[in-house]
Amino acid sequence: MSKSLIVIDMQNDFVDPNGALYCAGGEQIVETINLLTASGEYDLIVATQDWHPEDHISFAANHKGKKPFEAIEVDYGVQVLWPVHCVQDAIGAKFHSRLQTAGFDFIVRKGANAKIDSYSAFFENDKTTGTGLERFFNGGYEIDFVGVATDVCVYNSAIDALRLGNRVSVLASACVGVTQEGAAKALEDLRSLGATIKA
Repeated sequence: MSKSLIVIDMQNDFVDPNGALYCAGGEQIVETINLLTASGEYDLIVATQDWHPEDHISFAANHKGKKPFEAIEVDYGVQVLWPVHCVQDAIGAKFHSRLQTAGFDFIVRKGANAKIDSYSAFFENDKTTGTGLERFFNGGYEIDFVGVATDVCVYNSAIDALRLGNRVSVLASACVGVTQEGAAKALEDLRSLGATIKA
């Protein structure tokens, strides 16, 4: 069975303490991920990048009277509103400077459509529009997930990988969440759905 590593959203806005949507401790998992990508353990290494236009539907600033972390109803369901983050080509959208990207086989940019958010590496939030990655990992693969945020994009990516028929592990020591409570709940939920949670 081919073994792959998917590195989720290790970008400045999430993993740098000055980032717009900093996940506490994000910068501390960079070296752990670097060790994994250099280990020779994986047949394929994929990274994702949030890649939003300035008018993205998920930005609270684009909804009059709304604040970050409020929720609104949109065509595809409930949308949490976030601070402006990972705007295309901005410094916040770039990978953390210490992240070793040379070992990445390819990069998937998600959330580029202004009208729909995309947490998962495989599908936008309508759960039907694919990123392209779903056509490759279409069952029978062994996938390890690392990165941020455990309770948002790692979580949704792992769920979709399971749904596509793959064997999924989340390496908890190489992930951080938006909140510790959210991360713990996400990992427990993933375990109940059939994912392996590794320390």
